[in-house]
Amino acid sequence: MDGRVILRLEQLFGKERVLTNQTDLMTYSYDASFATQLEPKEPEIVVIPQSTEEISACVKLANEYQVPLYPRGAGTAQTGGPVPVMGGIVMDLSRMNRILEIDHKNMQAIIEPGVVQANLNNALKEYGLFFPPDPGSAKMCTIGGMVANNSSGLRAVKYGNTRFYVLGLEVVLPTGDVIVTGGSKSKALKSVSGYDLAHLMVGSEGTLGIITKLRLKVLPLPSRRGIVLCSFSKLEQAGEAVNELFRSGILPSALEIMDQQCTKAANLMRPQLALPENEALLVIEADGSKEEVASQVKRITEVISKFTDYVKFSDEPEECQQLWQARQIVGAATGRLKPGGFRVYGGEDICVPLSRLPETLRKIHEIARSYNIVCAIYGHIGDGNLHTSPVINRRDKEEIENAKKMIEDIHRLAIEMEGTTTAEHGVGIVRAQYMEIEHGTALEVMKAIKRTLDPNNILNPGKMALPV
Repeated sequence: MDGRVILRLEQLFGKERVLTNQTDLMTYSYDASFATQLEPKEPEIVVIPQSTEEISACVKLANEYQVPLYPRGAGTAQTGGPVPVMGGIVMDLSRMNRILEIDHKNMQAIIEPGVVQANLNNALKEYGLFFPPDPGSAKMCTIGGMVANNSSGLRAVKYGNTRFYVLGLEVVLPTGDVIVTGGSKSKALKSVSGYDLAHLMVGSEGTLGIITKLRLKVLPLPSRRGIVLCSFSKLEQAGEAVNELFRSGILPSALEIMDQQCTKAANLMRPQLALPENEALLVIEADGSKEEVASQVKRITEVISKFTDYVKFSDEPEECQQLWQARQIVGAATGRLKPGGFRVYGGEDICVPLSRLPETLRKIHEIARSYNIVCAIYGHIGDGNLHTSPVINRRDKEEIENAKKMIEDIHRLAIEMEGTTTAEHGVGIVRAQYMEIEHGTALEVMKAIKRTLDPNNILNPGKMALPV
């Protein structure tokens, strides 16, 4: 990198917030994705801003010297989204982590992008409020990253994804200019004034701007939750049960599936769970007032009992937590399915139509068997979102190559099933090759937007099949 750039960055941020040490740079060379574990990409320099003004000045400097700039939150991404595939500057936003205002009277919160999701919800509890999007990485991931990837999670079946809670954003554009979307002074909960620029930024994965402030809608915190756990001898029975729940007018706050490998893994990690290792396990959550939850749990149990004779349920908080354990630990537990196993994040968040879920589940297992890969499947069956969890020996080159082929087949299966290659974790570098297949000529419109806002291709270049 040009020495003049380094000198000016040190003048802008101070030497203590400019990282050039090889060890430091290495920690920014990957995220949680299999792709970057195999091929990490180091930045040339890392900067740690603490204000919008610093970010704006850095972006202008990057434009002046044509240096790639990669925004990064907590690094929990699973598609290589924040990884500097073309070197340049990584901008670590994790220190911009202040909750600026909880405006409980207007049901909104104003925060910086580095606020961790769980920390925001802990702060909101005092006001009887919560921020509904609930990814599995809630204790680590930053909300700026959640907005950049339009994250969702366990409770999306009822509450939707992150997009629905973004009221406005302060954004540094690729030119270094600063805008406020959603109304520069607005505290309204909705607006149809002008182009919806806030939601243009949602899911743009840091390619169109750097989010520096967020105005988020929050909701009343449910006073009670209830859990129903049930097991099915056949995948098709689980699918039928889900369809019957919806036909019965029941909308759970969470509706999760675990396959046989997942229940085996959970039992290996927590033998006291003693889960039946059938083809499918459903974990269903209802929320609301005490009376509402009791009524919903009863109705859910009645519907589910038509398809299975294994049902456990509770609306008592401690018992609910015990019933949730299987789903909560499964991501970590799957590594135990193979001695010395390593769970791979590759094709892990496809989404297919509800009607094709059983077929998709079976075909994923067929793909895994064809490559002799141990694979567990779990996910948000209520909206068709599946997480595949291949487990391999990271030192076995043949298994690594087979895992790559398996991931390719799973992505193509999702498209074949009239679904999408990503429902939560984004495109990044992992799904870039499928963008044209999924979007057709609409991809050209995306490229045109990118060229218009970022004429020098400074922000997060090399991602989402956008111009390089």
